[in-house]
Amino acid sequence: MRIAASTFVFVLLSALTPGAHAAAWEEVIGTGSFGGYGALQSEWNYRYPWGSDHNGTARTYASASDHNHVSLSGGVLTLKATRISWNEGNSSASPYLPIRHHSGAIHAREHVVASTQFSNWEVKGELQAPSARGTWPAFWLTGVNSWPPESDILEFKGDNRNRFNTFRTSSDVSSSVISVSPPGAWHTYRAWVTKVNNTDVDIHYYLDGKWIAKHAGKNFVGKPLWVIINLQMEGSSGSPGPTADTVYRARNVYIGRTRA
Repeated sequence: MRIAASTFVFVLLSALTPGAHAAAWEEVIGTGSFGGYGALQSEWNYRYPWGSDHNGTARTYASASDHNHVSLSGGVLTLKATRISWNEGNSSASPYLPIRHHSGAIHAREHVVASTQFSNWEVKGELQAPSARGTWPAFWLTGVNSWPPESDILEFKGDNRNRFNTFRTSSDVSSSVISVSPPGAWHTYRAWVTKVNNTDVDIHYYLDGKWIAKHAGKNFVGKPLWVIINLQMEGSSGSPGPTADTVYRARNVYIGRTRA
């Protein structure tokens, strides 16, 4: 783990905690983790934390020897979804849709956990997101031991609107929906998570450096969260999905935190 000082972080922390001593800033995953497969595999795991399937029609395939759907070039991560022509059964995840695509996903080895020791977290990245009907890219945090909690930093569902979502329960959700023009260009998506009391956090969402919204994360404190980048298909993003290949790209993804 590398330690990095950030004047911006120290100023923000001072504003958040008047009169307090500035905490030390730690870089958890630096912007170079997509510089090569060795760097990727030291910081990230392939597929979802729970396996190959999720809530759409894409099954993820990737490994240290299989880069067809998760590839690197010039510091850019590319997740590629391809349509399949054979019957591969249904997804093992609810709502158990038929598998019609192969795609890619990665998740960070390190968990985001808001606590007294680590009271502030930054998760950000530059991404090019597909937005055609049936494409469902995401950059998100979700509970390791339970669902919710969940925080969606990027989520497009078949149109040009990004959904910054915070799930406290399945029915208690904050959602800030922002048009992005165009989603397929490079944009910076960012979340700042800060512990506000013994149980709750605030999550500030940003797009291209512009503050979009603050959501309350009730009962997020002490709960480890996976950081996931994935390209799902169809499901909530509509159907049919594209017949041609779909790509979703990321670069300069960064995770940092304060240590008390």
